[in-house]
Amino acid sequence: MKKLLISIAAILCTIGSLQAQKFDGLAKTPPMGWNSWNTFATDINEQLVKDIADSFVKYGLKDAGYEYIVLDDGWMTKERDQNGNLVPDPKKFPNGMKALADYVHAKGLKFGLYNCAGAQTCAGYPGSRGYEYQDAQKYAEWGVDFLKYDWCNTEKLNAEGAYMTMRDALYKAGRPVVFSICEWGDNEPWEWAENIGHLWRVSGDIINCWDCEVGHGSWSSWGVWKIINMHQNIRKHAGPGHWNDLDMMEVGNGMTDAEDRSHFAMWSVMASPLILGNDLRTASKETLKTLTNKEVIAINQDELGIQGFRFTNEHNVEVWIKPLKNDEWAFVFVNMNDEPYELNFDWKKHGIGDDVNGKWLDLSANNLKVRDLFNQKDLGATDKSLKATIGVHDVLMIKLSNDSL
Repeated sequence: MKKLLISIAAILCTIGSLQAQKFDGLAKTPPMGWNSWNTFATDINEQLVKDIADSFVKYGLKDAGYEYIVLDDGWMTKERDQNGNLVPDPKKFPNGMKALADYVHAKGLKFGLYNCAGAQTCAGYPGSRGYEYQDAQKYAEWGVDFLKYDWCNTEKLNAEGAYMTMRDALYKAGRPVVFSICEWGDNEPWEWAENIGHLWRVSGDIINCWDCEVGHGSWSSWGVWKIINMHQNIRKHAGPGHWNDLDMMEVGNGMTDAEDRSHFAMWSVMASPLILGNDLRTASKETLKTLTNKEVIAINQDELGIQGFRFTNEHNVEVWIKPLKNDEWAFVFVNMNDEPYELNFDWKKHGIGDDVNGKWLDLSANNLKVRDLFNQKDLGATDKSLKATIGVHDVLMIKLSNDSL
């Protein structure tokens, strides 16, 4: 009898381990959407979300591939109800989360929420520690499609274990949810999170500057290039269903249009989730033009799912490359100088390849078409040097392809 009980227990443990998993088939390309935090922090409400959903449709963002609208910290009351449930702030969200999710879904979009692995969120609202399964069930009832899960007030929690608990809770609740791990890269999630979440942050919070660090006491906010230069050896961990997340974008939040283009190009070539962080209701035409450029977005959404990497840096012009499906390649030339740069890139002088993924480009045997993605025009082929003027902190982003010349 004792052996039988042990065998039954082993079987049950095996079944339980099989059931404990993240939802498969989601985020096969980097998720695209919008998050409220960068612009609004906790100053969020029901009408804002509806306006953003309307803007997705009105300004072509939905058509460009953006689908998730995510409410960050501050959507709930300061206390749980008598049954331990999270309560949407009745002043901010008078019709509750289910009605709001229904509105977003009716637009053909998906709805996301935020919470935290600790006892409190970063802004001091109720966290999910000890309530993971209860919260996950509530998210399923409301129709949540995306959960951003933060790492404040976690005391001595083990990061991998804490995120596994919420992963399992979401799976048990039964509604497929993209699980966004936001523990800032402190515990090297790229080493353990592939089977837990669909994306994981690699740094602290972004801020709307080109290359700066802004201190906040024991932590810092990071400019675009500070984040890009972090953890450059982790690209091998990214791929379909599991992405290195460089944080919500600051495009449209105060940098120059040129810097915004470079920012967008880099998030695209590095296969980061494209999560907007600006107020779409007041976005300029140039900002919307950048954010809805389908040729640039296609580089980010390439099915091969390879994260790009720095190839060279000559004369303070960074060159990044990304192998694509069908033996195509994306190149990003970013002018880091404070004056325009005259590019003269001789294809024949460079051996182009990605040894991590075993991809190599033989230009001696192939003459490839060169396509300028931001200006959406052809620039000839690789049998001639690539010449262009790149403005201050601006970018030339191209694709090499076997299309007819």
